[in-house]
Amino acid sequence: MKKFECAVCGFVYDPEKGLPDQGIPPGTPFDDLPPDFCCPLCGAAKSNFSPLAGSGSSESDQPAQVEAVVQQVIARTPSIKSFRLTTAHQVGFKPGQYLSLSLNPEAGLTRCLTISSSPSEAGYLEVTKRITQSRFSRLLNWIEPGQRVSIAYPMGKFTFEGEFPKIALLSGGIGITPLRSICRYAVDKKLNTDICLLYGNRSLEEVAFKSEFDALSQMNTHLKVVYCLSRADEHWTGRRGHLDAALIREEVPDYRERQFYLCGPPQMVSALTEVLRNELQCSESQVTTEGFTGY
Repeated sequence: MKKFECAVCGFVYDPEKGLPDQGIPPGTPFDDLPPDFCCPLCGAAKSNFSPLAGSGSSESDQPAQVEAVVQQVIARTPSIKSFRLTTAHQVGFKPGQYLSLSLNPEAGLTRCLTISSSPSEAGYLEVTKRITQSRFSRLLNWIEPGQRVSIAYPMGKFTFEGEFPKIALLSGGIGITPLRSICRYAVDKKLNTDICLLYGNRSLEEVAFKSEFDALSQMNTHLKVVYCLSRADEHWTGRRGHLDAALIREEVPDYRERQFYLCGPPQMVSALTEVLRNELQCSESQVTTEGFTGY
């Protein structure tokens, strides 16, 4: 279905997602919105919206198979690396989507990785992964600039382009990658969305993108970032423990007004979904999830 963009603030209405907080269910075409519909961000009338170029095409929903060249490898933490890729023709994607990366398709060495870069960052695609002892991970760890890989993208519906006025992002470990894309996009596009990111890790050295998140929150006062460490040393002055109902109540007091995006290990995502639904009484439509398995 075709998307429509607000000419005043740039908000994009995606009919596949709808606006559940305004009583507009997913799957509602723009033409079926009520005549008095207004932009949820700036209040502009429905007449200020126009079709978004390139949306609504069946071809755009199919991932493109392309060859990519490794441009740069960046160590984010002792166990996490980012790989920046360039392609001859970059395909459009949404913040939060992922790609499949093939190191050796014949040997079954193809895995899905989130695009941690934002569509607002031109010239490259970036994927970020925790390096484990799996065969795929060990080979990826030896990748150097100049090497070629095969990728297919974009894929996934765990996305945000300004659909909600308030969101809360909950992440554990490497699950931060799609949320990094979303936060970068929101800051670069100067979205008015109020964003609160709760980012859990074991220790400070395992916090990927910390310096960038610190800078982004300084650049945009609509972005609040809270780090929570479960095994912090005695010098840590921030939050301690795990992401739970108490932390959400304290750091996101208006949680019932927000759309939640959860990403991390499946066990963490499942536990936090239960917290939101049962302890905090959030509706099912308020929670969007993405689970990361290790490989």
